[in-house]
Order: sequence, then structure tokens, then C-alpha cells
Amino acid sequence: MTTTAAQHRLQFIAGASVAVALGVLALKAGAWWLTGSVALFADALESVVNVAAAVAALIAIRLSALPPDANHPYGHAKAEYFSAVLEGALIIVAALLILNEAWMAWLSPRAPEQAPLGLAVSAVATGVNAAWALVLRRHGLLVRSPALLADSRHLMADVVTSVGVLIGVGLVALTGLLWLDPLLAALTALNILWSGTRLVRESVGGLMDEAVPAERLARIRDLVGVHGAGALEAHDLRTRHSGRYTFVEFHLVVPSDMTVADAHDICDRIEAALKEELGTAVITIHVEPEGKAKHRGVLVL
Repeated sequence: MTTTAAQHRLQFIAGASVAVALGVLALKAGAWWLTGSVALFADALESVVNVAAAVAALIAIRLSALPPDANHPYGHAKAEYFSAVLEGALIIVAALLILNEAWMAWLSPRAPEQAPLGLAVSAVATGVNAAWALVLRRHGLLVRSPALLADSRHLMADVVTSVGVLIGVGLVALTGLLWLDPLLAALTALNILWSGTRLVRESVGGLMDEAVPAERLARIRDLVGVHGAGALEAHDLRTRHSGRYTFVEFHLVVPSDMTVADAHDICDRIEAALKEELGTAVITIHVEPEGKAKHRGVLVL
């Protein structure tokens, strides 16, 4: 898939996410209005966060698609991490609001009204969320989008909590144990809070130029060693993520009598192998004569 096609796909999916989030919000708000359940209110409030997060992701993806310019020579891909951080912060705020509502309901519990109809409406909303979370994950992995993957994880966490809420509110209606409703709301809030803090941590890691995972780094080292035939070693290998892009840079030591053209051919082979493995990647290789060898790093096979 070309970069332009990937960007168009990203923007279409992000726009569709806004529409889906609005539809799910309407359904969950209807379920809460029908029942008056504080647990279903908690579920609906998280959908408000979903709408805000979907809008933020759409804006971030549009910004990340902008080409490099004089002020941003490395592009705008990190804009997606800001979206994910914002989403995590919104999730945390929503969790705190839900905890407050759960406490109020614990002090003054009341039975849910029209429980069967409200639960049916909420179940439809949960099914839509589950299906869309899978769509976001598939496309997020395909185009390596932190914003879509963050949205997918959040929606799937929402699905899990929604299923728990549905079961719990059903038990409240069947058993008359009114304290179950605020308890479920509080448990939902704690799950949302955990999801939000994890999302913020992961997104901040991207903003702080966190290295690629250990298994991917090992694969990069293997590819440099295998496809660098003719060179002597590669050292000072560094990696980082920036949105959909993976940045890789290292020093490549070649024999002192090697021509520039031959050294360039080796670099081309390594770059081609890394880009095939990593997808959208930016590779920087600094060629050095063998006198600069450090006798550590990647020994070329």
C-alpha cells in the first residue's frame, strides 16, 4: 500500500469512528434514560469520551498526514501520540466522574426501570462497539497507526466493561439487590481508570522516542548482519517510533579500500530489507572506514 493510500484509508476510518461513536453514545444514553441505572450511566459517560477521542484522533491523523516542512523536517507523525495522550486523559476524567456518581447512588440506591428494554438497547450498542474495535485494530496494524490502535484498545475495554454492566444490571432487576448497581459502576470506573493510565504511559513513551520492542530490535540486528555482506560491522544502532514511522540509524564500518559506490550498494541492500520488514521506515546509515571499528554491535556475516 502506498503512503498516500494509507493516509486516505486512515482518514476515512477515523471519520467513520466519529460517526460510530455518536451512534453508540445515542444508544447508551437511551439505555440509561430508560432504566435510570447508574451503571448504565457510567457506560454512557464513557461513550462521551469515545466521541471526543474519535474527533481528536481524526484531527491528529489529518495533521500527521501533512508533509515535512521547514519547521518540521521529520514530518508531523507524532501528532497521533498527542491524540492518544488526550484520549487517556479523558478516560481518567470520565472514571473519576463515574466514581462520584457511583458513590451518590450507593448512598441513595434505586431500582432500574424498564430493565429489559434498556438492556437490549445497551447490548446493541456493545455489539457495534465490539465490531468497530476489531475494524480499528485491523486497519491500525495495517497502516501502523498509534491513534487507531489506541482507539481500538479503548473500545475493546469498553466492550468488556459493558458486558459486565449488562450482566450486573440484569441481576439487579432479577434479585432486587440495589447495591449491585453502584458497585458495578465503581468497578467499571476502576477498569476505565486502569485503561486510561496505561494508554497515557504508552503514548508518552512514543513522545519520548522510546526504542522499538526488544524482539523487533533483534530482528533489525539480524537483517543488518545478513544483508550487509561486504561490510565489517555495524555499531551504535538506535531506533525510535514516530507515529506510523520507525526510525533506524547506525554506523556501518567498511574496508578502507572499498569504493563509495560499493559501500552505497551495501547500504541500499540493508535499507531495502529493513523497509520490507518494518513497512514505513526512515533509515540513516553513517559509513565509516575500518579504522573506526569498535568491535561491538552487529558483526556482518
